[in-house]
Amino acid sequence: MTRNEREFDLVLYGASGFVGKLTAEHLAATAPDGARIALAGRSAAKLDAVRSSLPEPARQWPTLTADANDPAALTALARRTTAVATTVGPYLAYGVPLVEACAEAGTHYADLTGEVLFMRRTADKLHDVAASSGARIVHACGFDSVPSDLGVALLHELAGDDALTDTTLAVTDLRGGLSGGTFDSMRRTLAEVASDPEAARILDDPYALSPARELEPDKAKPGWGSERDLRGIVHDGDLDAWLAPFVMAPSNTRVVRRTNALLDWTYGREFRYREVMAFRGPVAPVAAAGLTAGLAGFVGLMSTAPTRAVLDRLLPKPGEGPSEKTRRNGRFRIEITSRTASGRRLRAVVAATGDPGYAATAVMFGQSALALAFDGEQLPPRAGVLTPATAIGQPLVDRLRTQGFTLTAADA
Repeated sequence: MTRNEREFDLVLYGASGFVGKLTAEHLAATAPDGARIALAGRSAAKLDAVRSSLPEPARQWPTLTADANDPAALTALARRTTAVATTVGPYLAYGVPLVEACAEAGTHYADLTGEVLFMRRTADKLHDVAASSGARIVHACGFDSVPSDLGVALLHELAGDDALTDTTLAVTDLRGGLSGGTFDSMRRTLAEVASDPEAARILDDPYALSPARELEPDKAKPGWGSERDLRGIVHDGDLDAWLAPFVMAPSNTRVVRRTNALLDWTYGREFRYREVMAFRGPVAPVAAAGLTAGLAGFVGLMSTAPTRAVLDRLLPKPGEGPSEKTRRNGRFRIEITSRTASGRRLRAVVAATGDPGYAATAVMFGQSALALAFDGEQLPPRAGVLTPATAIGQPLVDRLRTQGFTLTAADA
């Protein structure tokens, strides 16, 4: 499929939602001249309102209406475009029909999910379908999980044939807000876990997204201890920091491990990976303990129906998000350190200004979508249910650097 065979290069689905609007603004500012972009969603009136807020020529972009629960409408939408980028979540509740339509139509697809159960479901059901049609189905194209996936890929490129072993992603600076959509996704995931033991088992599996679970090291290597997300606090001498759990680790780590498996474990058969929050300085242990206790308390409250109902009344609703000031003043910095089989120490840095989950995510998501729509033969030659690193890789690194992101890797 070439872009000229379809009516549109890119359809932004969910364009009237909170992140959808931010992404539409980014696309209006950065899409190439002549880009054939359409805005799609359930409400024509809301789409028209978003379009009218954009600068020219984006005010001329067509709008398309399609309900997330209407497979026929989604199939028609997918067949009209080279790529679809969707913000419509929670994806476990609303996302599968659109992925299915894109996989069958040979249409590239990007989303912002951090929902492991959703990614597992689409991989099981649609990987072979998409591989056959030529569709790149790319989950986790925002703060979940672009910095993680691209950062480790940069370390692998630097290492060359020298396999990666113990690798730690440490979030050393993070400022931003959360939207109602994020809380809704968390609420639905925890409710699913509470009612379904199999869902709980999948989420507890560090290799839950592996395309070949029986070949992962805890199965294939006698004596290999299974990897686990950090639950408490610990001091790390190599990092000279106190470490605490990172809320996105349960999703990001599984995406990175899926990348390694999709690449036939090219990172290495001894590759171990974790993600943490890192605190340094005299109050570091107190800060790490406070974050850990707060996170555990929040998850506990979200895990039972009565307290979840109370939080639902207090937390932002879907479609709500942080203020423009919060988005503008946000930032993140991530440091990824790794040892190689030969003993080299490597370090990658991924950083950007802007609220990580919204301002920076709109850039990561928008550039992922533009890469799928326009970068063609520059993209890795593979299809299926993929990850940012395996589906887009270096073209996305290059694009993000032009948007002011820091993505570096060097010997430590």
